[in-house]
Amino acid sequence: MIHPPPAAARGPIPPTTAPAPRGGFLLATCQGGAEAALVARQQLVLPAISRAAWRRGVVTFRLGDVDPSDDFWPDLVFARAVIRSVGQVTGATDADRARAAGELVAHRAWDAIHVWHRDPKLATESDPAAMRSALLEAFGLRKDLPTVARPGDLVLDCLVDSETRAWIGWHRARLPASLHAGGFHPQSLPPDKVSRAWLKLDEALASFGLVLAPGERACELGCAPGGACQRLLEAGLHVVGIDPAAVDPRVAAQPRFAQWRMRARDVKLRGFRGFDWIVADMNIDPRSTLAAIERVVTADGVRPRGIIATLKLPDWSRAAELPGWLERFRGWGFRTAARQLSTGGREVCVVALRDTAGRPRTAG
Repeated sequence: MIHPPPAAARGPIPPTTAPAPRGGFLLATCQGGAEAALVARQQLVLPAISRAAWRRGVVTFRLGDVDPSDDFWPDLVFARAVIRSVGQVTGATDADRARAAGELVAHRAWDAIHVWHRDPKLATESDPAAMRSALLEAFGLRKDLPTVARPGDLVLDCLVDSETRAWIGWHRARLPASLHAGGFHPQSLPPDKVSRAWLKLDEALASFGLVLAPGERACELGCAPGGACQRLLEAGLHVVGIDPAAVDPRVAAQPRFAQWRMRARDVKLRGFRGFDWIVADMNIDPRSTLAAIERVVTADGVRPRGIIATLKLPDWSRAAELPGWLERFRGWGFRTAARQLSTGGREVCVVALRDTAGRPRTAG
């Protein structure tokens, strides 16, 4: 498993020194319901640490003898944010909790502060902006401290659990998602976009550091109503969407777009030659999605440089199949990275880039 490409380096400014001691716990946040999948992934890639406790949307881990670097960001797939947990604070007001955080954390040098809710759907009276202001005051930090981190920044984290309690921790911003509070994609769905597929692809491009070159060709399997195609077109690509259902007229009218109104399995394989990207976000079982992609990318003369695929999880237990799914991509000759996007549902986004050698690798 490879990690998503790291964000660009911060530059010549020396990095702000991290707290010492670092703290003995990791705290990972996730989509509500994904906790068991997150723990299963931890046991696979980080067996040396152990689960401490969890509640909806949060899992904590004891590091034990493990002492990772301060920019540690494990490949947990289902984690939105991973921070070094210092502990919890309680108090009746934001000011009370902020003062308690200042007493808990002696470190005072921070480049950014991130404050977010454990579960955005929770009805809570706590305002992240107000709590952030209270933390700035309690830590004696300047009022214009960024809310969005730069690569390499040292970030003070505050996860608001309820009106009276919060978790406090920190992380070194490294990957694109770690620049934003809670790992949430900062973009909401613009009103002129035809579906949430636009937003998910937008987050995928940012999270995995993908650069789509104008003039490249992309093919989406199961494209209706066209949200992902719309995002690809905006990147300057020539796009073919395959779906028996109609595409939104705003997409269909674009000069660099063409729709093949049929099922992907009915397209002759030679029709897929010349595409740089294969995209798939179909509401079908992940095994069927993989079969559809495999038929395309293993055909003679079909050599896309990348695949962006969304694999739906009919239930959370199917997350146990993820290692096998990723191995299939590798068997086709691609390097893989996977993440559950903050804008998606019960699903995993997989980005697969063709190996430099350009040929399938032996599994293992």
